[in-house]
Amino acid sequence: MDTRPAGRAALAGRYPPDEVSLARRLVSVLGGRYSAELEIDVAAGDAEIERWFLAATLFGTRISARIAERTFGELAAAGLARIGQVGQVPAAELVGLLDAGGYARYDFRTAARLLKLSEVVCDRFGGNVASISHTTHSYPELHSALDALPGWGEVTVRLFLRELRGVWPGADPPLDERAATAARHLGLLPSGAALSDLADLANSARLDLRDLESGLVRLALGHYRAMTSCPGGKACAALQKRDDAGKQ
Repeated sequence: MDTRPAGRAALAGRYPPDEVSLARRLVSVLGGRYSAELEIDVAAGDAEIERWFLAATLFGTRISARIAERTFGELAAAGLARIGQVGQVPAAELVGLLDAGGYARYDFRTAARLLKLSEVVCDRFGGNVASISHTTHSYPELHSALDALPGWGEVTVRLFLRELRGVWPGADPPLDERAATAARHLGLLPSGAALSDLADLANSARLDLRDLESGLVRLALGHYRAMTSCPGGKACAALQKRDDAGKQ
């Protein structure tokens, strides 16, 4: 990945201290990678990537991250570490695990989707999603293989591959538009900025690029409707509220 600075960063040689500080604050307040939050180390091998695939499947549904995290914990406690194992669980038991995690309104629909996904993964990849990376090494190919899975789509694919940057060859999706919108709101990136610009900011702030982009996506998801009335930048209401709440 080309992480050479562009725009203002190119002229200054580095990002201004206030922008570096704001980038660090964003990740500290809102969080970074979802996988790291779940104590999944995607760089530790295929077994951890299987866990991340299962978690990403839950995060890709229209439900809060908190419920997705809790549900992943319920599945893990039941001994489910990869999607290929889900097909071995009776449907009623799977619905019960989803209910315990907070999927009460979508339990049957989500259970059916997970069971179908497990079936397809077993048929196509022998139950091991991580095997995709053994033969597929470009982003378009990875995107195509994952997007073809039942219940998966653009949002889930990008989430999954974004956190595999530097781990899987080809896992290098373009800058998420939601992250770009949030970065502009905070005054961290100008319009038209690319992933390389965000990478330079992450380097300057000594942050993992994946954490910074994930933090920006989190901001966009939770603050999008209020952005038009929010001053943004260091005065961003979302970060102020979280800071205040953290001091109570």
